[in-house]
Amino acid sequence: MTADDPFGRLDDDYPAHTMGRAADMLGTTQSFLRAIGEARLITPLRSAGGHRRYSRYQLRIATRARELVDHGTPIEAACRIVILEEAQRINAEHHRMAESGNPPTAV
Repeated sequence: MTADDPFGRLDDDYPAHTMGRAADMLGTTQSFLRAIGEARLITPLRSAGGHRRYSRYQLRIATRARELVDHGTPIEAACRIVILEEAQRINAEHHRMAESGNPPTAV
């Protein structure tokens, strides 16, 4: 949290987007979103009626997978690459915080 952003990344994790809206925002198809869900790259939350809902964070992850697929990477490989990239980003963030004297808190 910062003074500029008192809610931190709360917004990023809220599942606000329907599958149709998410597909439109990404310029992709709903079947692409289903495929990356089946590959376990992202797991959308479900509404009370069982409809998939996506957060902004999940849409950023899906966007990266889409970029890789658009450049010819098979979807399963793209999902593995994105998972590894995200793990590296999180690890680097933890190292930066530890070096600054503010170790990350457990989630």
